[in-house]
Amino acid sequence: MCGIVGLHLREPSLYPRLGELLTGMLCQVTERGPDSAGVAVYGDPRWSPPGHATVSLLPGTTTPDEVATALRTAVPDAAVVDAGQTLVVHAPVTVDALVAAVRTALPDLLVIGSGEEVAVLKGVGHPQLLAAEFGLVQAQGWQGVAHTRMATESAVTPAHCHPFSVGSDQCLVHNGSFANHATIRRELKAGGAVFDSDNDSEVGARFVAAQLAAGYDLEKSLKLLCERFDGFYTLLVSTKDSFAIVRDAIACKPAVVAETPEWVAMASEYRALAGLPGVEHARIFEPEPEEVYAWQR
Repeated sequence: MCGIVGLHLREPSLYPRLGELLTGMLCQVTERGPDSAGVAVYGDPRWSPPGHATVSLLPGTTTPDEVATALRTAVPDAAVVDAGQTLVVHAPVTVDALVAAVRTALPDLLVIGSGEEVAVLKGVGHPQLLAAEFGLVQAQGWQGVAHTRMATESAVTPAHCHPFSVGSDQCLVHNGSFANHATIRRELKAGGAVFDSDNDSEVGARFVAAQLAAGYDLEKSLKLLCERFDGFYTLLVSTKDSFAIVRDAIACKPAVVAETPEWVAMASEYRALAGLPGVEHARIFEPEPEEVYAWQR
């Protein structure tokens, strides 16, 4: 099953409502994935202030104060925001510098996202309760994606939740399964990729990240994924300037897109779009098989 929602705002006056709108969308697909959930929010000033790098962490039993203390020497201006099962760290340094400092000071914690614009939040539990735990309804920004999970390929833990964010400001959410993910995982490992889970969706995320790193744009990267991966899937991939959707060759996993001059939205079911402002005037369509739909900021 699993549920996907995504919202790309074109109208700046809607930025303060991103979290409210995304929460409403997420809560409409909870039945598709009741065991866990995750979100990625682009541009929220609490989590990703302008001029700051942001790193999202799964802390386990480590407290926010312990994270702040561990980072104090290397990154004295780091701030730690408690988002329940996720901690968000931001500081006025480069993304690479903050990631390196976190990995050095806190080697037992899992980095689940990093970038200049994105905060990634994940947790196990009912998606509606997790949205409240994250404080999602208060979020602001220009883009967000979310996922509700019904585990089929791997364990129910925060580390196995979507979105998978394995490149700076990049996120992937996935409904479906990849039949040949083990083969591609071995190929990516041979090229130096390090995996954080045995989830097949992480393989897709790392494949896309590798194509982007090689210089391809998001549309071409997803076309290459369609050529290489076998299985049934709907994918939504976001970056700091793009929002893209693709489905497998027979498009057996549900997806619907709505587009207006003010926003573009995608969801596994139409009911997740029904509460968006102006949806009655939207162009609404079902993505065609293996056709990449991409929008730029």
